[in-house]
Amino acid sequence: MDSGYYALGTALIARTQALDTIANNLANESTTGYRAVRNLFSSVLNTAAGAPGSDVNQAINNYGVLGGTMVDRSQGAVQKTGNGLDVAIQGSGFLVVQTPNGRMYTRNGALQVSSKGQLITAAGDPVLGDKGPIMMLPGPAFISADGTISSNGAVTGKLKLVDFPPGTKINSAGANYYTAPIKSETVPTNTSLQQGALESSNVNAVTVMVELINAQRTAEMMQRGLSMFNAEIDKTATQDLPKA
Repeated sequence: MDSGYYALGTALIARTQALDTIANNLANESTTGYRAVRNLFSSVLNTAAGAPGSDVNQAINNYGVLGGTMVDRSQGAVQKTGNGLDVAIQGSGFLVVQTPNGRMYTRNGALQVSSKGQLITAAGDPVLGDKGPIMMLPGPAFISADGTISSNGAVTGKLKLVDFPPGTKINSAGANYYTAPIKSETVPTNTSLQQGALESSNVNAVTVMVELINAQRTAEMMQRGLSMFNAEIDKTATQDLPKA
């Protein structure tokens, strides 16, 4: 069988997976603090260990596959809201959140105060400070650039801000939360907070639409190519083989 059949099949799978990522980015274009996810393509190195590969392995190696994704950590636009509990993160850092599934991170600074007086995210999870969950004091809160929270002259706590070294694998966990490897946190050196504002998604709608159209067209090309191969295989099976 022609090796192009396997290359086309691999390509179609890769583009279908990429379409899911692109569509998710587009759906979150208006989500506060959302980080766009980028596709990473690589080759399947079935013969990397030196063992001889089959014709199928060699054919697949000749085409790129979706090797994974990465979170785009570029800055989103900052929009003023006037809400005293909103904080826009400027720089590459994250707020730390305690969820039922463990410690996670977010760029969504739309904070709230629970009925118990605890500072929480829009999803209802406690936002962590340097000493754990933060209990808010009555009255308007002032949040400084370094995350220190005060009310009526008394310090309530300090928001914990963390960053990660370049190349750290950050994964989306849904609900605008992210996870990172254990002990990968570092102290941010270029991160500050702006009270009364929120950071928008860093998704560029125009760019994503172009990516979506290109991915759709590529997938359609792969489908047409596979149809041609199927037709040729059927012809060989029904006409040529009986003559052999």
